[in-house]
Amino acid sequence: MQIEYRDDPNPGNEALNALWTNAWDARSARDFSPILSRSLAHVGAFAGTRMIGFVNVAWDGGIHAFILDTCVDPEFRRQGVATGLIERAKILARDRGAEWLHVDFEPHITHFYRQADFAPTEAGLIRLCD
Repeated sequence: MQIEYRDDPNPGNEALNALWTNAWDARSARDFSPILSRSLAHVGAFAGTRMIGFVNVAWDGGIHAFILDTCVDPEFRRQGVATGLIERAKILARDRGAEWLHVDFEPHITHFYRQADFAPTEAGLIRLCD
């Protein structure tokens, strides 16, 4: 099936919660509208009308943007969907004025982000909740 990437698709809570349930095993529904209303961009991956992937590009209102919530439905993983999402997010962030694109990630996906041209930096991180 052909995968289509859409800029700022505003898919709605139902589609995003369905994806989150499949991708993250999320048990509770969320309201994504406050998050997306403050985003620099977001990208959806679609197989027909079904959202199968998503990435959010948050920002500081200036030159720094941040990759958040990259996810792909397990049925479509290892097919280049996440790579397509990140590549499109990089273009949108640059086109919309970001000069730096940051991403935090867990160690098991280091290789993925290194292949997407993200370089290691010295960054501080503190977990604020358990």
